[in-house]
Amino acid sequence: MDELSEVRALFISQKLAVLATQSNGQPHGCLVAFAGSDDLRYLVFVTERDTRKYQDIRMNPRVAVLVDSRSNRESDFAETLAVTARGSAAEAEGKELDECRRLYLAKHPYLAEFVDRPGTALIRVRVEEYLAATFRRTWVVRPPQTDC
Repeated sequence: MDELSEVRALFISQKLAVLATQSNGQPHGCLVAFAGSDDLRYLVFVTERDTRKYQDIRMNPRVAVLVDSRSNRESDFAETLAVTARGSAAEAEGKELDECRRLYLAKHPYLAEFVDRPGTALIRVRVEEYLAATFRRTWVVRPPQTDC
């Protein structure tokens, strides 16, 4: 399996990620249910507009998103794959909003009511690169850089 396929397989297998934002020099981490595009160019999550993560993204769109394969067992030390996506986040709008909604609900259909609330926003992270690591190896994966 090539490195891009390895990242894609991880994203298919995991439902949650850790989003890292920052504002006023202070970092903030939180769990989000996410979905990734098949070409790995972007990740999508949903949040209410009155959350700290949403406000942080509006002030500074630079984010990191960590996805990993751990299962809270001793074997995780040798077997876990952790991938950090680095990129820019923004609320999806227009045609992009429909695509993000479709992608997100394909993975999380049980969150449809949350997605459709008036106070929620679909956030799209345009990924510049993935930093992947296991206990013994690290590597960088860059998604294709074509327009959506």
